[in-house]
This record gives sequence, structure tokens and C-alpha cells, in this order.
Amino acid sequence: MNLFNVIATGFREIWAHKFRSLLTMLGIILGVSSLVAMSAMVKGMELGLKEGLAALGGLEKIYVESQLELPMHQRHLQDRVNGVTMPDIEALRHSAPLVHTVTPSVEVWGRGSRTVLGYKDKTARPFSFAGTWPGALELNEHVVEHGRMFNEYDDEMARSVCVIGTGIRDQLFGDPDLTGEEIIPVGETITINRQPFTIIGMFRHYESDEARKARLALIEEQKKRTGPQRDDNPWARAKGGHFAFRLKNNTVYVPLNTMLLNFRSGTNAVSTANARLSALQMKVKDIEHLEPALQQVRNVLMMTHDGLEDFSFRTQEDWATQITTTIRDARMSGGIIAAISLIVGGIGIANIMLASISQRVREIGIRKSIGATTSDIFVQILVESVVLAMLGGLAGLAVSIGLTQVVGEYAPSDNAPVITASAMSLAFAASVLIGVLAGMWPALKASRLHPIQALKYD
Repeated sequence: MNLFNVIATGFREIWAHKFRSLLTMLGIILGVSSLVAMSAMVKGMELGLKEGLAALGGLEKIYVESQLELPMHQRHLQDRVNGVTMPDIEALRHSAPLVHTVTPSVEVWGRGSRTVLGYKDKTARPFSFAGTWPGALELNEHVVEHGRMFNEYDDEMARSVCVIGTGIRDQLFGDPDLTGEEIIPVGETITINRQPFTIIGMFRHYESDEARKARLALIEEQKKRTGPQRDDNPWARAKGGHFAFRLKNNTVYVPLNTMLLNFRSGTNAVSTANARLSALQMKVKDIEHLEPALQQVRNVLMMTHDGLEDFSFRTQEDWATQITTTIRDARMSGGIIAAISLIVGGIGIANIMLASISQRVREIGIRKSIGATTSDIFVQILVESVVLAMLGGLAGLAVSIGLTQVVGEYAPSDNAPVITASAMSLAFAASVLIGVLAGMWPALKASRLHPIQALKYD
């Protein structure tokens, strides 16, 4: 038996019933395209989340927060709660060698906070307003592009200076993409909750590669438009991107002592040395020693806090674990949906092949009577089933490319779908496997037909 002739016969049979074959392949097409598109969306989500994780300091970062509610077994000591304080820093520097760059932070989070920045008639609300030390630059992967970061002397003197992100610059001084000129507000005076502050530095603009490409494309599109056809601010969509980048672009840093004296009621120059902090940030010297480092930090803090567990840990590794879990669940959910589509497609192929056999009983009887073996008939029907599945798989791959592009138009720029060769290979292999499984029973049924009974079939 010539396999090439068998395949050619399969194609002729499919071409002879084009519409029926298209409907048969539809389930496979939908299954393959949904599997590839799902995989592309999940891959884009994974890359975006990992990029955001790196932008916020990487896996080496440890965040120790004040916990003002004690565990149940210590509730009777609630009146002794202090949270993390300045003396904890010195203790960690001397007794926790596995961590470095221990930096205090007093923070106000969220656009809904009461922190309001003002410049002339414009106002802005930062995502993050923090009093900290210069070490926060390294911990949070910040880069001062214009001006400088405040130093220890600025902190010691509690100077009213600040370093802002480009998102704050855009809100108060104008977006350079809209105005057409680079705006560097270093040296300008703004108000923070009606208190004057001088901008001494500005961070660079943070965005992913996808967001940057989308922003530049929108700028080119805007240049071609005039008058009332323009959007109010089309760049806002492109500049959104992953939360990590929006957070960093809408950050305001002031010296720690400035924050304590100006924005903490009841704080004076004497009490700043023992002031309660929002958090302590630090980095592990070696990510492989993260667990021992956490235990080391915990031991030091338990000693300085007299055994009170009025603090909690938050690590980037926790986020990385959540990312892994989320991606796995998304892949599983999408895979199940795609598998159901492929199974439905396989049932369609099996059904149409059984119908085809019913129409070709006499043909099979004639072939057997002139020498075709049982295996010849079995292979013929099986090949037709596989050819249907392969054509459906190839069409599904083509559809998946267009579907992914459509999804990418509406997905966040940092989560743009990414088609991988492994996903396409897996989807095509799945379609071929479905074709083999769907063709087994019809091929077996056809090969078992008795030639005499087949020739009598009307």
C-alpha cells in the first residue's frame, strides 16, 4: 500500500465534501486557536508580572511592617505594642549579617490618601508618599535622572525637599508628550498638604518595552490628528502599564525626619529617635539564604521588642509564589476549556467518519474483493481522519495569530500576549492526536466489514 496514494485519496474525499469537512474541522479549529491564544495571554501576563517584580526590587527584598494587632496568645500585652522603630535598625545592622541596606520608611499609600500635592492651580495625589533614607533608591530600583537624591545632611536638618516621579511631574507641570517639550521641575517649589517643598530630584520614567512602544505609536498617531478629533489624553492609556511602573512613576520621597516632624502629629525632635515606622526595608545578600536571613531578622526583632510579635514579614518571594500559582491556575483553566473544544472537535470527526463509512460500504466491499486487506482499509479511514484533524489544526494556528492580535489590542500593554513555538507545537500535536483517536473506531468498523455483505449493501 502506497501511503502517498492513501493520503491523496484522503484529501480528495475531503475536497469532494468541502462544506461538510469545514464544519467537521470547526471544533478542532476553535480548540487549537483557543489553546494557543490562552497560552499567549498567560505568557504575556507572566512576563508582565515578573517584570514588575524586578522593578520593585527583585526577590532579594524583605519588607518588615509594623503589626499593631498582636497574635491571640499575646493579646493581653496589646498596650505595649510599638511596631518597628528606629532602634531596630541599629540592632539589625549589628546582629543580622545576612541582610544589608536596612532602611526605614514612613509611608502613605494610595490615591485615596489625604496627601495632596499642589503647584499653582494644579493638584496631584501620589500613589506612594514616603519619608525614607537614600538607601531606598537601591532597595526599590530607583534611578534619579535629573537633580539629586537627598542626603544624610538633608535628613538630619529635616529639610523640606523632595524627589518625585515622572507621573507627579506630568500632573503638576504638564506631560512632555502633550506639550512637546521636556519639563524638568528641579528647583521648583510645590506644596505637600499645603507645606512648601523644593523639588531637588526627579526619577527617570519607568515603563516596560511594550508600554514604551505603545506610547510612541500613540504619539505618532496624535501628530497626524488635529482639532476636535484629538483624544483628551491618549497617552494615559499607553503610560498605564503594570502597577509596579505606575507606582514608581507616582512616588514622592522626602527625608525621614522631615516626614516625622511635618506629617506625624505629636512627633518632635526628641521623639524621632524612637519613632514608630511604617516599615523597614532591606535586601538579602544571597537569595539562597533568604530563609536563614528571615529567621535571623526575626530573632533580632524578637529580642529588641521584648518577645512581642508586633511586626510581620512580606517578601518578594511571596509575590513570586503567587505569580507561579496564578499562572499555573490560568494555564489549567484555559487548558481545560481548550481540551473540551478539541474533544468536541474529535467527536465531530468520529461522527462524520462513521457517516462516510455508511455511504461507502459498497466501495469498501469492492476494494476488499479485489485484494485490499483489513489493514489497508483501516489505514485508509484512519489517514482521512488524521488529515481532517491536521487541516483543522493548521487552520486553528492561523486563526490563533489573528485572535491573539485582537486580544492584544484590548489587553494591558505590559501583558500583551506572546505566542510561543512550544504552545503552537503542543496545540498542533493535540489536534493530530485527537484525529488519531477519533478515527480509530470508524477505521476499525470499516476494516471489519465482510466483502460479500458489503457488496449486498444498498
